[in-house]
Amino acid sequence: MDFSNILELYKCKACVMSLETYPDGKFGNIRIAAGNKAHAEDIEHVTGHPFENDTPYELSFPKDLNFEDFVYRSAVQHQQLHSYVNLYQMGLWLEIYMLPLTSDQENVHYCLYAYNVTAQVDSKSMSDLSPETSSAILSACIKLHGAKDFKESMDEVIRDIREICDARRCCILLIDHENQDCFVLSDAIRPGVAKPKGESMRKNFYFTAQTWESTLAGSTCLIIKNEQDMEIIKERNPIWYASLSRAQVDTLVLFPLKHNSKLVGYIWASNFDVKSSVKIKEVLELTTFFIGSEIANYQLLQRLEMLSTIDLLTGAKNRNAMNNRVAEFDAADRVMPATLGIIFADLNGLKQTNDTNGHVAGDRLLKKAAAMLHQVFLDEDIYRAGGDEFMIISENCLKSDMEAKITELRKLCGEDGDISFAIGFCFDDKEKLDIRKDMHLADEDMYEDKEEYYNKYPDRRYR
Repeated sequence: MDFSNILELYKCKACVMSLETYPDGKFGNIRIAAGNKAHAEDIEHVTGHPFENDTPYELSFPKDLNFEDFVYRSAVQHQQLHSYVNLYQMGLWLEIYMLPLTSDQENVHYCLYAYNVTAQVDSKSMSDLSPETSSAILSACIKLHGAKDFKESMDEVIRDIREICDARRCCILLIDHENQDCFVLSDAIRPGVAKPKGESMRKNFYFTAQTWESTLAGSTCLIIKNEQDMEIIKERNPIWYASLSRAQVDTLVLFPLKHNSKLVGYIWASNFDVKSSVKIKEVLELTTFFIGSEIANYQLLQRLEMLSTIDLLTGAKNRNAMNNRVAEFDAADRVMPATLGIIFADLNGLKQTNDTNGHVAGDRLLKKAAAMLHQVFLDEDIYRAGGDEFMIISENCLKSDMEAKITELRKLCGEDGDISFAIGFCFDDKEKLDIRKDMHLADEDMYEDKEEYYNKYPDRRYR
């Protein structure tokens, strides 16, 4: 067929796609039947070779399952399609239109593909959505920005997405590249359906998730609708394919969550309603844009909070966190614990180590001392109150348990030889607790213990 008269009318980049259908219900042999001048110039600029009519589409565009699905829906199912997607690997935005065309052959189908590529996002194009899709995205944005609890808002959004997809399960998986780990942030399962064992997220699942980026093969998402699509996953990622088969996953939607081109995680839905594939893709394409941004902002705030409350050398909470914890006891609505245990542990010999072996050796000694405290006081909050001084706060504790842990700490110090603590302890079970008074008593007790240490080792008194 001659499409030149149609294509000459388009000033934007435009071409005609052809697709064959086969007796077994599958489709393939997707080709670019013809292209206008703007399309030909763009292809030559991108690929470095002249555009030729009636050539396999992957010679001009990256091979993409979603693109193939759009061609099928438009050419075979006669759907008029519009989409706006982020080509994150190329740092570009792509707006596409597909319109069905008539064909003179029973098994060959055609559609017009008009497209535009920009480096900057066009908010008008992004918001040009159907009322149903706009409503779903607006609802997600309101929940993400309006809630006080980040986790609760994410849980609510993921439940909504699962319902939109009518999926068996929908999940947000966060990726921690630094620690080579991943964890589920939010998870929603269809009511009455047990969580499939094959879809569990074990510690080593990080290495499976690492393969997803290559499986996406440059696509903005992965939508597996049938056996034909699943065969491509089997070819690209056989290990993950086997895992999906064990979990009885027949259909799958997978979207990367990115912020400023940095991968923060993935959102996926298994065994979804394939009849709604286009709507699901449209909703998730933009919803993930906002979810990725919210997750990145939350992680930044978490990081800033950690920096403001954690002593980076020892891993214990810092003095700022300690002061905030003590101040909480003054709050009028504070529910007071039944008992309170305060321990001061002052590291003996730090100055001598710094003077003799340098501050690097002193830092190692502090790290080792903090590790020992964390080993003994596993469930308590440990604070680095000063240079060589640590404080432990324990609420609703038993005096005998705290005394046993102090005994254990002294035993470990004796076995280690390098670490020595002067320890002070105060236990308060009075009706009206006074944390500041308890801290003062524990501090006095610690200095008495330190005096005993100096009496035993008089040569270390000023070291």
